[in-house]
Amino acid sequence: MDPHALLLFLGVDVLLVCTPGPDWLYIAARGLGQGRRAALTAVTGVCAGYAVHTLLSAAGLAAALRAVPALLPVLRLAGAGYLVLLAAGMLLALRRGDGGRALAAARPQPVRTVLRQSLLTALLNPKGLLLYLSLVPQFVTPDGPLPVGGQVAALGAVNVLCCAAVYSAVALGAARLGHRFGATPAAARRLSAVSAVLLLAVAGVTATA
Repeated sequence: MDPHALLLFLGVDVLLVCTPGPDWLYIAARGLGQGRRAALTAVTGVCAGYAVHTLLSAAGLAAALRAVPALLPVLRLAGAGYLVLLAAGMLLALRRGDGGRALAAARPQPVRTVLRQSLLTALLNPKGLLLYLSLVPQFVTPDGPLPVGGQVAALGAVNVLCCAAVYSAVALGAARLGHRFGATPAAARRLSAVSAVLLLAVAGVTATA
């Protein structure tokens, strides 16, 4: 594809990814409440979800959603509902457990659990598909050396790499703060509660976006 168009897209995409939003809040919640490993696993899951969005969009799903716009609110509400369930589970575990159980709720979850939850969060977030509906077509040239699907895939790969770099920095920063301020069991429980509240905030932003 046109290198000039690719560089222009990279500049715009970096600005978008560097703007704090629901992804930042979600990954920060993981880092604050569950540490560096969980936060970086969340980044992996989110980026994998956006990679799936890239493949689906290259295959034509973005065009299908443009033709049936009622599907986007359904995806948005499903994603918000899933985040509410995650946050509610964290808060209930902290509320009903005694000291030992409450502390366990603040500890990192298994990697597979975090990865699965983060992947589903990204897949149910229509932000990725909206990117392909609104931004990507502006940088696709029908008469370019690559077919349209190939250009969409290339631009999507650029977006995934940008997300991986920026979100990893967010994850490490949040994990460092969590480690610094969660040194005691009581502080760890409070950070877990803050993480749950952040997830609720992400759900609210997702539902109203």
